[in-house]
Amino acid sequence: MESLNYVMRATIFSFFVIISLQQGLAASNHYVLGDSIKRPQKSRVAADTSGHFIHINRIFIVGNRVTKDRIVLRELTVKSGDIVYSTELPIILDMDKKKLINTRLFNTVEIKLLEFKPDQVDLLIDLNERWYTFPAPIFELADRNFNEWWQNYNHDFSRVNYGLRLYQYNMRGRNETLRLTAQFGFQRRFEISYRFPYIDKKQKHGLIVDFDFFEAKNLAYKTFDHKLQFLESDELLKVTRGGGLTYTFRKSFYASHAVKVEYRSHTIYDTIVSLNPNYFGEGQTTQQFGILSYQFTSDRRDYIGYPLFGYYLTAGASKYGLSSNDDVQKIEINATFAKYFSLGNNFFISNNSVLYWSTPRDLPYANYGALGYRKQLVRGYEVYVIEGPYYWLNKTTFKKRIFSRTYNLNLLPIRQFRHIPLSIFLKTYADIGYVGNYPNYEINSRLSDKLLSGVGAGIDIVASYDAVFRFEYTFNGEGEDGLFFHIKKEF
Repeated sequence: MESLNYVMRATIFSFFVIISLQQGLAASNHYVLGDSIKRPQKSRVAADTSGHFIHINRIFIVGNRVTKDRIVLRELTVKSGDIVYSTELPIILDMDKKKLINTRLFNTVEIKLLEFKPDQVDLLIDLNERWYTFPAPIFELADRNFNEWWQNYNHDFSRVNYGLRLYQYNMRGRNETLRLTAQFGFQRRFEISYRFPYIDKKQKHGLIVDFDFFEAKNLAYKTFDHKLQFLESDELLKVTRGGGLTYTFRKSFYASHAVKVEYRSHTIYDTIVSLNPNYFGEGQTTQQFGILSYQFTSDRRDYIGYPLFGYYLTAGASKYGLSSNDDVQKIEINATFAKYFSLGNNFFISNNSVLYWSTPRDLPYANYGALGYRKQLVRGYEVYVIEGPYYWLNKTTFKKRIFSRTYNLNLLPIRQFRHIPLSIFLKTYADIGYVGNYPNYEINSRLSDKLLSGVGAGIDIVASYDAVFRFEYTFNGEGEDGLFFHIKKEF
């Protein structure tokens, strides 16, 4: 009965919030800017006689010691020679400022008008660049999240990965990204990835190249009662090799497309086969296959690091197995939509919905889809993995900003770290979700084929360089409760 109450409360709350969001969206009268400048209609100008047309003369960019001018200009709606109505110009420039911030290349952005004639202005874009080189030591948990490591594995420090991860952002001043990983410990991993956001003069087409190598002497070989079961050994248990090439297309400011082709090769050793013959299916020790995937993204969030207004939409499909000889034949379809509202007086509300579907349903264990990885989980179920060929998830958060301040520490020797924003939010939330179970998968059926729910309250601490620390106390539909800690935003 107590579990049912949790489910009913979460369902009623989420339903109320979704209806409120829909009404708010319908009533919203915020100015929505298109992907290029549109001249005001004559009737519109006649209705607004308080302004006048302004000619954009020159655009000056200062503060970009590394970033090329064309990377900055790519994000601007206004160009030299454009004619804009004066009452619309501040709105346009504010949205251009947000687009530049969302490149994650700059700490601060200011766009100033330099008027030298009543109907002509220059624009001055003043930038404070971020620090772009991060040789980050790896000392992280091998488990899915902090709570799984603490509760399921008794905070065992042998379950820790260590090594070095190098991020070099804004390579050559062109917003290119190099990522290198050398990881040892619980799991060994070596990765290299290079992202070219633009490979053409018009800055619409891009490429991402990546390769990875992974080997484990500790491996989750099965799931029992929705908890991963690990085997530790002095010998190798699994080796994975792979590589991929991604083509990206960003014609407009807010919408992008990505097509990826990759190849994966997995090998497990006899010990794993003896413990779970269905790991690769029918006692197989190898699995090789290609993957072709497509992803569409429409991103109109005000600030990617911690959005408070706007929306985010992504939808895609993947085909595992590009030839009849591939060991895996699978199709996946996914979609995510998140909407963020500012209610005024530092109150905010956000809602996130996720859909996932795959076929066929008689797959080997290693190819199962699951709710519980990364941010795709019902809060309160952090310690569980709920596997199934399809699931849906809805999250709603209501929050209040109780503190917001930016510190400028001019005494610091490195100018990129002198700008330190800090915000604190109190919040309450309700999540619901559902996972359909795989056929003949009774050992993991307690949480599948039923409504999952989680309600709670917490605090978010948002700092510089997109750092978010979340402390949440959650009650789930199983009558369980606990304090959960997360790094990075909830969605």
